[in-house]
Amino acid sequence: MAKFFGNLNAVLGVGFLLLLAVAFGVQDAFDSDFRFFFRWLHVICGIMWIGHLYYFNFTQIPTMPKVPAELKPGVTKYIAPVALFWFRWGAAATVATGLFVMFQEGYGHKALTLQSPHRTIGIGMWLALIMAFNVWFIIWPAQKKALGIVEAEADVKAKAATTAMIFSRTNTLLSIAMLYCMITAESGY
Repeated sequence: MAKFFGNLNAVLGVGFLLLLAVAFGVQDAFDSDFRFFFRWLHVICGIMWIGHLYYFNFTQIPTMPKVPAELKPGVTKYIAPVALFWFRWGAAATVATGLFVMFQEGYGHKALTLQSPHRTIGIGMWLALIMAFNVWFIIWPAQKKALGIVEAEADVKAKAATTAMIFSRTNTLLSIAMLYCMITAESGY
């Protein structure tokens, strides 16, 4: 058992087989255009993105000041770069799959222009787009400096770390309303 669960690829593979068994064998959820598959993919990508956002804000940022200096490179050189990879690509995949679902469902214009009955999902979409912009164009460039992935002077690194934290916290703030909009939009609220 430990060998199986120690292999993430094997666990994911069996998880996808279970998904297919449930989707096709029990629920028959996938229609001919795979509409539900892309909604599911959008949710999975969103969990990856927001899960990492919350990891940074609830775990890594508050804990780093308590980590002894000699142990910090374990986080900054190994854990944070990998977490940031999944964080930024989770954001990109969430936006891409969300846009695909929006166009597939045909409510794009009404949602993006905040027209009823698509106002709530539209607000959620705009918040998510702002958050994704922050990830790719503010947080990630700042983190590259702060973590030493790109060369920067000590004062530039410190300022970049503060910038990354502020915009990461901004995304945490925005995520609360964004998640509400995403969940309630399906209900027609």
